[in-house]
Amino acid sequence: MHQIRVYVDTSVFGGVHDDEFAEISRRFFDRVAQGKFTVLVSQLTTDELEDAPEEVVRVIKELAREQMEAVALDEEVRELAQAYIEAGVLGEASRDDATHVAAATVAGADLILSWNFKHIVNFNRICGFNGVNTRCGYRSMVILSPREVVDDETG
Repeated sequence: MHQIRVYVDTSVFGGVHDDEFAEISRRFFDRVAQGKFTVLVSQLTTDELEDAPEEVVRVIKELAREQMEAVALDEEVRELAQAYIEAGVLGEASRDDATHVAAATVAGADLILSWNFKHIVNFNRICGFNGVNTRCGYRSMVILSPREVVDDETG
């Protein structure tokens, strides 16, 4: 069975420490522990987690090596993030969010999970990301919140 490769941004890790998102975030990471997903993590995510509460940091530290895949932040990722900004999908102040989407796209993730409804899990932004992806020769990305993935599970 193909394991679903999911790029998880910082907000999903942080969700375990947020009253609104804790239950769903924990359920997602339980599914990861059960082998249903491989979590793609970039250096940007680990950098953003450096000052996070211990409860949040523990989530990434407790993921088994076979449950994770490192995603490079190379020139191809930087160029795609820049293309999102130049297309007006996101502004310069949201470069990190553009980089998360670019990293997932270049890595060929099956989907992106985020709790960032302003800059990532947003219909207009998703259309913009995918328009740029198509123009630049990448496939479209599926971008969801963890709720859609966890609530869709039947087992």
